Amino acid sequence: MTPSPPIDDIPIGGDGIRLGQFLKFAGLLDSGGNVKEAIIDGYVTVNGEVDRRRGRQLQLGDVVTFEGRSVRVCP
Repeated sequence: MTPSPPIDDIPIGGDGIRLGQFLKFAGLLDSGGNVKEAIIDGYVTVNGEVDRRRGRQLQLGDVVTFEGRSVRVCP
């Protein structure tokens, strides 16, 4: 069994953040256009499920994955 890659904790300094903002903030993507395409095309998962809503409100503890890198929303 292959070990799963580590999950990086990304402190956001608050209670919530939108998915599109978080992808840029965490450094997974560098532009709004890239974020929009990745989400619409289904390349981004939240807690293991594809979510195509760029404005989805993430909560503390949510895990976002893109291209094999996983990051967790932390306070």
